[in-house]
Amino acid sequence: MAKRLTRRKSRGRIRRALAFVVLGWLVWSVGSVVLLRWLNPPITAFIAADRVHALVVSERGYRFQQHWADWSQISSSAKLAIVASEDQRFADHFGFDFVQIERALDDGSKRGASTISQQVAKNLFLWSGHSWVRKGLEAYFTLLIETFWPKTRILEVYLNVAEFGQGVFGVGAASERYFRQPPSRLNRSQSALLAAVLPNPTQYRVAAPSKYVRKRQAWILQQMNALGGEHHLTELE
Repeated sequence: MAKRLTRRKSRGRIRRALAFVVLGWLVWSVGSVVLLRWLNPPITAFIAADRVHALVVSERGYRFQQHWADWSQISSSAKLAIVASEDQRFADHFGFDFVQIERALDDGSKRGASTISQQVAKNLFLWSGHSWVRKGLEAYFTLLIETFWPKTRILEVYLNVAEFGQGVFGVGAASERYFRQPPSRLNRSQSALLAAVLPNPTQYRVAAPSKYVRKRQAWILQQMNALGGEHHLTELE
């Protein structure tokens, strides 16, 4: 009898501990997303991983650059180029583009299925990879972000945390590194070139664009026009 009572107490303590962990996780995750609606993230999971990797392997020539650019400090062309390149239904979906997901499943490709909201969730809180656990957490954080943030905030954060080259994070640092000017002065061509390297910024170079990058830049410019130009951004507000 005493042993049964001991086991029950032990199971009860385990359940309470698990409930405490789950509650703590929920409070931290929801609280973090709510706060980041107004507070700019000082660092992201991907930036931290990149800097640690560069330190561990003593990556030659590595120089970290990032500084925050508010929504009003980023040119409309840069905002539109990212939407045209990464997520053309950004204004209409709630974090998941099921049209693109269906297309990706049909042709066996993952390219184009990840929305800007999903990429923000991944960059801020997660790690690279394709495990079901990571995908589940990505979906969870994506729903939180879409629930608590306006679309303009989602795009603003993405523009500031996306990687545009080795150690270059955010459109502010990219604009100054590659064009020697603030992000408010980026024109359409420059914006499309920055967006063109986003699928793989460690392989594709803004400073030395390959034929593929130039072809993608031209395609992005066409898509920017097809979306209706900078007027398309009013749908986000």
